Amino acid sequence: MSDSPSWTAAPAAAERARSVLAAAWSCAVTADGGREEFVGAHSVDEDGRVLLHVPEDSALLAAAICAPRGEPHAVLEFADVAPVPVRHRIRARLWLAGYFLPEDGHLAFRATRVVLRQSFGAVVVDLDEFAAAEPDPLALAEAHLLTHLADCHPDAVERLTRLVEHASLHGAVRVQPVAVDRHGLTLRIERNRAHGDVRLPFHAPADDIGQLTERMHALLAQASAASCPRALQRQRTDGDG
Repeated sequence: MSDSPSWTAAPAAAERARSVLAAAWSCAVTADGGREEFVGAHSVDEDGRVLLHVPEDSALLAAAICAPRGEPHAVLEFADVAPVPVRHRIRARLWLAGYFLPEDGHLAFRATRVVLRQSFGAVVVDLDEFAAAEPDPLALAEAHLLTHLADCHPDAVERLTRLVEHASLHGAVRVQPVAVDRHGLTLRIERNRAHGDVRLPFHAPADDIGQLTERMHALLAQASAASCPRALQRQRTDGDG
């Protein structure tokens, strides 16, 4: 994709919500006062509609059949968990309120309300925008990309901290890559009793792994030309004793 004036350095709420939905392996369903956890039992179609595959004797299936047609009676919850071990690993939660319709051996969920909660607050996502949005092209590969970066290239992660304001690194005891999407990379800066996230935007969107590799090389080149943060210099010196 070429640069355009409409490009932003962070995903819109609808795109972020669709990314959470696309990458989630499990979901929790609350209906009729009960709550069930389903693992590997759902799929998502192109407009974001959730298809839930449940056993024939499922209480949820019976409730869906008996519920008044078109009336909201269930809430689906999806958690977005950071693949790299960090504090507070849940990066976002997505709730879909609506109703189920039995359809071809599974339950099709029609959302009437979509709410996305991230670290900076919750937002109600417009239903039309949610249906029209596409997941981030890196969403399904993100877990592998982040764990590979953290486990195999800690030196690159340390170099990237040169792009972070020195004040944000004060008291840092560990820095880990916590998220990546087509718009940028996010680092989690952990201190003894707190943590914070810093986003490093790409100079242009990355729509596939090849473009992501180029964007990461550009960030690393930029970091190589910057000075090493004093906070990490002190930390490394103290560690060497």
